[in-house]
Amino acid sequence: MTLPRLTLVLGGAASGKSAFAESLVLQGNLAPIYIATAQVYDDEMAAKVSRHQGLRGTEWTTIEEPRAVAERLGQITAKQVVLIDCATLWLTNIMLGRLDIACESAGLISALCTCRGPVVVVSNEVGQGIVPENALSRSFRNAQGTLNQSIATEADLVVAVMAGLPLVLKGELP
Repeated sequence: MTLPRLTLVLGGAASGKSAFAESLVLQGNLAPIYIATAQVYDDEMAAKVSRHQGLRGTEWTTIEEPRAVAERLGQITAKQVVLIDCATLWLTNIMLGRLDIACESAGLISALCTCRGPVVVVSNEVGQGIVPENALSRSFRNAQGTLNQSIATEADLVVAVMAGLPLVLKGELP
């Protein structure tokens, strides 16, 4: 089974998108690299990270990288496949770090397109709920929507996951 060069897996919170993305990555015969963008600030997040690590298994090489994902992608070889989980937390880290969102996003898109191994990106679909009441939340929602659209434009495969079920939006499942 050969993965496309770039895959985007979208879904809401607890939709099963990470598990689906992991299963895609493990179908091939390449060494799986997991780029984790989460930062642990409280016990709830620590428990979630621990649960994800336990479910993942030992065949993964995990790289914890909250911001410099583009640089990490430049280190990937053609014998590796990358799962980035997730673009939403990456964007949060960029925004909270007061970095230039457009510049950082452009760098990420470029790195996704030039990575030597296949890449699967997990991201939240945040635009289907109500309009947030505060400016920061609206700014984040808009930036996330723009980032998701940019990744989807470059992706060969885009899959939405709801209730653990994949719905192909672009391309074909391998």
